[in-house]
Amino acid sequence: MVRRTKEAVRSPLARLTGAVYLAYFTTSIGTAIIQPHVPEVLGKTGNGLGYALYAILTVLFYDLFKPVNRNVSLLAAVVGLTGCAVGFLDVFHVTTYHLNMLFFFGPYCLLIGYLIVGSMFLPHILGALMMLAGLGWLAFLIPAVAKHAAIEIEALGVAAEGLLMLWLLAMGVNVQKWQKQRRAVGDK
Repeated sequence: MVRRTKEAVRSPLARLTGAVYLAYFTTSIGTAIIQPHVPEVLGKTGNGLGYALYAILTVLFYDLFKPVNRNVSLLAAVVGLTGCAVGFLDVFHVTTYHLNMLFFFGPYCLLIGYLIVGSMFLPHILGALMMLAGLGWLAFLIPAVAKHAAIEIEALGVAAEGLLMLWLLAMGVNVQKWQKQRRAVGDK
């Protein structure tokens, strides 16, 4: 019991990542619920805040997963941050085009899932679920699939991300294994 407590105290990055994830979920779900009933500016503000929180989450994930594979973690961060920027600009109608965010979100989930599976410090099942969610989000871009499997794909995506968020909040990461993997790649 004491050992787990010490690990939790020494893993603030994982806990912070989980907390930002929770703030993102709360903001996004809350905005989706209230948006039809509030002035447009409040809905835009909520969506903009959601993208800002997800951008912070993306940076935190980059740092968390650098020990697994720095290049894949960087690619995931670039994809995630690009998606956040495009989404933020779209919310405020700064762009003249509309890109479906799943073009970014699907690959991002695939990459994060890959990094989790390659990690020594998180359960691989969480990575497998994230990769399935990423594939689901990409399949959602196909109209026939979206028409017939929308609820299932959304449920899988929310479940995968929700479980990852809860794991990070409740369990953090295996600090010793994270540090060992970090040392193996020479990350100080």
